[in-house]
Amino acid sequence: MEFRKLGNTDLELSAITYGAFAIGGNMWGGNEQKDSIESVKASIDHGVTTLDTAPFYGFGLSEEMIGEAIQGYDRTKIQLLSKFGLVWDGSNQGKGEFFFDAEENGKKIPVYRYAAKASIIKEVEDSLKRLKTDYIDLLQIHWSDPTTAISETMEALALLIQQGKIRAAGVSNYDVAQVVEARETLNIASNQVGYSMLNRGIANDLVPYALENDLGIIVYSPMERGLLTGKYFKDGKLKGNDHRNGYFQQFDLEKVKSFLAAIEPIAAAKNVSVAQLVLRWTTLQPAITVVLAGARNAEQAIANAKAMDVNLTAEEMTFINAELAKI
Repeated sequence: MEFRKLGNTDLELSAITYGAFAIGGNMWGGNEQKDSIESVKASIDHGVTTLDTAPFYGFGLSEEMIGEAIQGYDRTKIQLLSKFGLVWDGSNQGKGEFFFDAEENGKKIPVYRYAAKASIIKEVEDSLKRLKTDYIDLLQIHWSDPTTAISETMEALALLIQQGKIRAAGVSNYDVAQVVEARETLNIASNQVGYSMLNRGIANDLVPYALENDLGIIVYSPMERGLLTGKYFKDGKLKGNDHRNGYFQQFDLEKVKSFLAAIEPIAAAKNVSVAQLVLRWTTLQPAITVVLAGARNAEQAIANAKAMDVNLTAEEMTFINAELAKI
C-alpha cells in the first residue's frame, strides 16, 4: 500500500481508503453487518488503514460498525475520517436547510444541512462514542449549510482541534470559492468530492487550486457506485430501494459499456478486474490524495487494496484516456 500526506497536515493516509457509506445500509438496499465488519478488518489487514465514514451513513450504524471492527487494532496505526452537518433526529429544532427525505425500514426521515457550532460539538461527541475512540483524525463538513456562516463552522473545528478531539479538519462537497472562504478562518486540510472516469469536472478548478495551495483531495464514487465495475451490464437487477436504479440513468450507458469493453483487455492481461484497473487509474490522477472504495465483504475489500499493485504504463494511460474521450 502507498501512503500519502494529506494537504498541510502530518496525516499519512492509505491511497485506497475504505469508504463506509454502503455498509450503513440506507440507500443501498440493506447490508449484512457481519460481512461489513469483516470487510473493514480485511481492509486493515491488507494495508487500507484509512477509514472514511459519517453519522448519516445508516443513521449512526456505519460509525458503530467501524468502532467495533477496529477493536484489537493499534489505534495509532488507523486513520478515522468522519463528518458532520447532516442531521436527522430533530435535534436541530427546525434549524438548517432541508436537504432530502431519507428512508429507513419504509419510513421517511427528513435530513437537514446544519453546521452551527453547538450542533457540531454534539455531533462529534456522538461520533466519538459510536467509534469507540477519543479522537477523529480528520473531521469534515458533509455538505455546506447555507444557513450558517462558514466562519462559524470553521471556528468550531478550530476549537475541536485545540481540544484534541480531532487532529485535522476538512470539508466535503465544497466549491473552490467556499474552500477559499473557509481558509480565511481555518487552514483546512482537504476537500472530499465526487470524482470518477465519468465525472472529471474538478480538473477545471479544484485540482489546479489544490496543487497550488497544498490542499488534499479525497475522492468518493470512483466506481460511480458500482457502474464502472461492469457488473451492472451483466446482471442489471438492483433491489427496489437501491438509489442506483435512478442514479445510473444520468449516464449514456451504451457508451459506458463500450468503454469498459475497450479497457477490459488491459485488465485481463494483468490478471486483475476492471474495477481494480479503474481504481488504480483514479489514484494516478493529478492532485488526488486518496480514493474511497466501498466493500460489502472481505473479498471485495481485499480486491480494492490490491488495486494498488496494478502497474499502468504511460502508453496504457494514454489509451485509457483516449477511450474516455469518446464517452
